[in-house]
Amino acid sequence: MSRVTLQTLADELGVSRATVSNAFGRPDQLSAALRERILAKAEELGFAGPDPVGRGLRRGRVGAVGVLLDQGLSYAFSDPATVMYLDGLAQELQASGFGLLMHAGTGAGDDVALVRSALVDAWVVASLPAGHPAVRAAQAHRRPMVVFDQPDLDGVPTVGLEDATGAALATRHLLDQGHRRFGVLTMALQADGRQGVADPARQRRATYAAMARRLAGVRAEVSACGLDWSDVVVIECATNTVDTGALATWELLDRAERPSAVVAFSDQLAIGALLTARELGIAVPHDLSVVGFDDTPPAAAADPPLTTVSQPLHERGRAAGVLVRELVQGLEVQAPAPFPVELVVRGSTARVAG
Repeated sequence: MSRVTLQTLADELGVSRATVSNAFGRPDQLSAALRERILAKAEELGFAGPDPVGRGLRRGRVGAVGVLLDQGLSYAFSDPATVMYLDGLAQELQASGFGLLMHAGTGAGDDVALVRSALVDAWVVASLPAGHPAVRAAQAHRRPMVVFDQPDLDGVPTVGLEDATGAALATRHLLDQGHRRFGVLTMALQADGRQGVADPARQRRATYAAMARRLAGVRAEVSACGLDWSDVVVIECATNTVDTGALATWELLDRAERPSAVVAFSDQLAIGALLTARELGIAVPHDLSVVGFDDTPPAAAADPPLTTVSQPLHERGRAAGVLVRELVQGLEVQAPAPFPVELVVRGSTARVAG
């Protein structure tokens, strides 16, 4: 049997090819009865409809938004903060008829090639460093683009956060509790997979803008209190996971003058710090105070419940979706002001012992 096409259906039904096409792509142009007759004949002949890619290219719209992630695709389903903002993004875009196409922005050759060949109407770049090859590949598409958190790109709207304020709130809370010896657990500062102590020179070279802003917030509060920033131990974590946070905390606490307080730049890293403290027999918060960042569901469920900086992840995801929709429609957009943060005090912080 020869291949069934739109014209085949049109000839069978005695209607025009455009009428058959409308039954699949513009149902509002037909009566319900006529559309049902066309679809029934299509099913009888085994015709599923026009090729969606070809139809999208002809229309200039494919109905998909690419999301460029900083880590592997599994991160989108395992990291609580990422799950929350993607949920908001998906809700907003689904209501506008868009699907999401995830891409891992690892910088590997195969991943960059997939970005170059992706068929999408727009891109959401989710927390990648400045100058990343996957970001350059997405920009080469010349499709509308929105940034979530980072990098800072000229002419591209960003759904940002008061990162420095959040880190400053966490630090001020600990200072008010009498703490003067600090450790910091930061997510990656550069995209080179490095794990370990980040000296001031590496901190200055940070290409992850959000982490640089959070470090600046901690540093401002510590310095305002008359403390020497060089005495603050900053541990850089190659990945944002509980296991990585636990490993980094071993390095942070394995010293004669260990910190009495830890500021972690994610809840995942902070929960890892809680686990290591328990393993070392260090009581939280009596012997060590820990503050996280994000206020994801695991923070309230931690033992003890985690003091953390809360951010509106779901709302920020929706805001990114609104920007994407308006850009695809050809509208002029204005990026929202950085979203506010607040400190949520729970059981993982207390006055310094002694």
